[in-house]
Amino acid sequence: MIKLDERLKTVASMVREGSRVADIGTDHAYLIAYLIEKGICPRGIAADLRKGPLENARQTVIEAGLTDKVELILSDGLQKIKENSCDDIVLAGMGGNLIAEILSKAQWIKNENINIVAQPMTHAEVLRQFFLDNGFEILKEKTATDGRRCYCTMSARYTGQAQKHGISYIYTGQLFENNDEITFRYIDKMLTTLKKKHSALMSAGRTDDENLGAVIDEIEEKMEKTKWLL
Repeated sequence: MIKLDERLKTVASMVREGSRVADIGTDHAYLIAYLIEKGICPRGIAADLRKGPLENARQTVIEAGLTDKVELILSDGLQKIKENSCDDIVLAGMGGNLIAEILSKAQWIKNENINIVAQPMTHAEVLRQFFLDNGFEILKEKTATDGRRCYCTMSARYTGQAQKHGISYIYTGQLFENNDEITFRYIDKMLTTLKKKHSALMSAGRTDDENLGAVIDEIEEKMEKTKWLL
């Protein structure tokens, strides 16, 4: 049986039961093998840009006895993934910029029936901005730790409607709907990073084009109002 670390378990928890899943950047295909072994997904696609990781994925699939349930595809992002071949799309283990770029090249994902599960390693704000700019609604977000690092995982679907949120939303998304220590640590660390960036701008006499001062104020106000479980 495949075992996942907490980071990937969080991703798995946001995949819909009964869906056909496409794991983009699958690496060893541990996630998709886990989803099928647990009966969460009946079948799926394991895709990767490089032959080496895809061969690792093949070995996992063979050892797990899932060759009839997992299709292995060498693909640059979603380029070789056929429309209507999957219901849930997972993109984990890459930066938010790259995830946004991959999604932008596949217009067929603009389908209200497709669930996108993304776990950006960096620049989650870029991915949230992409969703807002392209008619997607972020449904929920969860956080998890892997060693000393905290990660956020978000699920989103296409609605075609503009989403209105406060100025800090691209940095916090739906995280304030949670009430747990890991989420607090994630937001607090991000807030520290934003403060350092804002301070550096001010010290250099540069313009605060991203309006970070207002972003910081809004996040701090929300944190003050939220009753965290510490």
